[in-house]
Amino acid sequence: MQNQTSPLVLTFGVADPVGATGIQADLASFGAMGCHGLSVITALSISDTTGTEDLQAIDPDWVADQARVLLEDMPVAAFKIGYMGSVENVSVIAEIVSDYPAIPLVLDPFTTMLPDQDTSEEVLMAMRELLIPQTTLLQVSVDELSRLAETWREPSADTLIETDAQQLIEFGCEYLFVTGAPGEAHEVTNLLFSENGLVRSASWARQAGPFAGAGNTLSATMAAMLANGLDVPEAVSEAEEFTNAALTHAQRLGMGKLVPDRFFWAREGDSDTAAS
Repeated sequence: MQNQTSPLVLTFGVADPVGATGIQADLASFGAMGCHGLSVITALSISDTTGTEDLQAIDPDWVADQARVLLEDMPVAAFKIGYMGSVENVSVIAEIVSDYPAIPLVLDPFTTMLPDQDTSEEVLMAMRELLIPQTTLLQVSVDELSRLAETWREPSADTLIETDAQQLIEFGCEYLFVTGAPGEAHEVTNLLFSENGLVRSASWARQAGPFAGAGNTLSATMAAMLANGLDVPEAVSEAEEFTNAALTHAQRLGMGKLVPDRFFWAREGDSDTAAS
């Protein structure tokens, strides 16, 4: 008799050799949440813990073929979309997920892998028009929200988080999760919005970093929680707690940034066993 499988989560994103961000980080977070990760690579990076030297987008036909083969073979419980690399890849991915409207979709499209990289206006418009209307949960930082908002309004020095959030909801995404909202200097504040306005606000003690992959851990864990059947506010709450713990146990793998430990709980169990 066939055993019941773990929930399957399909992620689209960049391959990070370090495993701090992108596909490899997603797969670790999925596994930590009891899910099995499937992956479609949209870009390749040359990276270490100090940063990324370069990114190379994958041909959109290859992106499409990777996804279609998987989706024709296995039942996916959630989608997670990260860095896509090109307008063509945005379009291809949007077309693919449109065939599965009942599957929850977490969109975390921005990357901080290259500090001097600025997502083009063309890519932002393609995301806004093609992907955001299909999105269950969109994750952005305050700065990323402002950058995205400049596709429909003039740049502003004012904080327009709630106004911009409601505009994105009107464009079609069900929930918007904003990280790093203004608050106490020693805290990190995250906000969750829906069509009803602010749904949830949570603040966490700011941890000493810098980290590579904190946001990636959040969005991947939320996707896994949705695959496990939680509703969005519950998924966000679980993801924040898990990410905070992963950052508490972050490891210095090289000479650069700390990498969240998504399997800290497994090592804690080993320590307890050894002690007893």
